[in-house]
Amino acid sequence: MKYTFLMATLAVFLSACGDKPQTLGTGSQDVAPHSGTGKPFAAGGWKQGDKASWESQLKARTQQGQNDYNRMN
Repeated sequence: MKYTFLMATLAVFLSACGDKPQTLGTGSQDVAPHSGTGKPFAAGGWKQGDKASWESQLKARTQQGQNDYNRMN
């Protein structure tokens, strides 16, 4: 009984040593948001790098109810 408890305790303590550090990512960007991500997945009607089309897509998205803050509250 003692041996089982000792092994279980040892396993718990050793499993905690294997955790990776959890650091915050800054998420800062070096480029403007309207320049795009370089990936082909984009909304129709939006041209990457065109600020005017980016602003019109944001406006349409807000008006069509895709703002999660307004939908949930």
